[in-house]
Amino acid sequence: MPESTYDVLIVGAGIAGSSLAHALSTLPRSKPLRIGLLERSLAEPDRIVGELLQPGGVSALRTLGLEPCLEGIDAIPVRGYCVVEDGKSVHIPYPGAHEGRSFHHGRFIMALRDAARRARGVEVVEATVTDLIEEEGRVVGVRAARKAGAEKEAFYANLVVIADGCFSNFRTAVMGSAGAKSTTSSHFVGAVLEDARLPIPNHGTVALIKGFGPVLLYQISERDTRMLVDVKTPLPSDLKAHILTNIVPQLPSALHLPIQIALDRDRIRRMPNSFLPPVEQGSKPGVILLGDSWNMRHPLTGGGMTVALNDVVMLRTLLGEVSNLTDADEMKRLLHQWHWARKPLSSTINILSVALYDLFGADDEQLAVLRTGCFKYFERGGECVNGPVSLLSGIAPSPMLLANHFFSVAFYSIWVMFTHSLPVRSSPDAKLVYTVARVDQYPFLFFKAIRVFWTACVVFGPLLWSEIRWWAPTDTRRRNVVFAKAALPVLAVMGGLVWTLRVL
Repeated sequence: MPESTYDVLIVGAGIAGSSLAHALSTLPRSKPLRIGLLERSLAEPDRIVGELLQPGGVSALRTLGLEPCLEGIDAIPVRGYCVVEDGKSVHIPYPGAHEGRSFHHGRFIMALRDAARRARGVEVVEATVTDLIEEEGRVVGVRAARKAGAEKEAFYANLVVIADGCFSNFRTAVMGSAGAKSTTSSHFVGAVLEDARLPIPNHGTVALIKGFGPVLLYQISERDTRMLVDVKTPLPSDLKAHILTNIVPQLPSALHLPIQIALDRDRIRRMPNSFLPPVEQGSKPGVILLGDSWNMRHPLTGGGMTVALNDVVMLRTLLGEVSNLTDADEMKRLLHQWHWARKPLSSTINILSVALYDLFGADDEQLAVLRTGCFKYFERGGECVNGPVSLLSGIAPSPMLLANHFFSVAFYSIWVMFTHSLPVRSSPDAKLVYTVARVDQYPFLFFKAIRVFWTACVVFGPLLWSEIRWWAPTDTRRRNVVFAKAALPVLAVMGGLVWTLRVL
């Protein structure tokens, strides 16, 4: 069996794998690392996600020296968002001069792979990895075949990094029983629109669709615009009919014809929207999970690449301080340090992605109240926009700031419910009438307000706990975890109430 030996072996040449290969090649060492980058297919990938890089991700790319990968791929500057509901829109710009980028996913991947291929000490190999090689409980390499039916080769390394994406074949083998289970609540159904006109140029559009999930639209090249339609499981038998009948009528009229043409011309593709909280690694020596193979969040906020690139920035720095990659104790300390260091950004984006999806894809009365309140919260502008978009874009990584704004939205939603005009229909066939609640309706609204606030806690609390419960896996830190579980939501509620009173 043919053999190859490396210092670091990376499985998967996607966003995380290619970036890490290049990043490790730049470590200041007397002897450059020998890095192997294995990828099943080096052809340009064609995916419907991974096409919007937030400003925080652009900053990480710049830190890694990979910002030139955004050039020459027809990437589009992104300066914020436009949220649309019922024909109304609210502008949510990135603060200051911050910009993101949107692009065809495959073109960006090819640029990253080219950068890795040119990097010092990196060897890119097209091969399908089939097995991990273990010796005495330690991963020492992988087996892979360069072509279908070809003899498997052994690739050995002091450290193996698994970055094979959301459908990872090795997640369970690495994490074992300690690993969390991914959950999928919906799918994104994607199409590319030609020459579509969005409400605000160079801004992503989030359309809130009553009775269904949100729709995302953003330009990915000079003429192409990506449309992602959220469809809850189980999926309709006829996706095209579902989009044309239920979704398109609620979108801006300028988009109707481009959508019709795109659906007639191209096959409809879909991608699961999965959530996988990160579990601290280190139980199996010699191997690390990176990117979506380890941690996933809902793609609504476009934060996946930002988290992955920031993980690479931190991992590169930490690995640069390790003298012996085969020292199990040293590597376990490194992984523990990495797990904590990445929390402010990863937890913020992970929690926000699912919480915002629950609000934007409101499927019950209480969530609908929160969605309306969220939209009106954005309409206030100022810090009611700057704070949330700074969290979403990776500019302000702070779970506590996120909790503050989330519960501010909850309290403000209750205020809106009492004081703003709400739609009322006297009968199923009657026309909607907008009216402010009467005083005699206040007792009912008071109890409804309690249910709305409880719904907000049910949305946010488990997400927060899914992140903080892995921070302290040892018995010595257990009391700290219990305290955090009890105290953080209380502090978030108090902060949200104070902020809302200031807003009002």
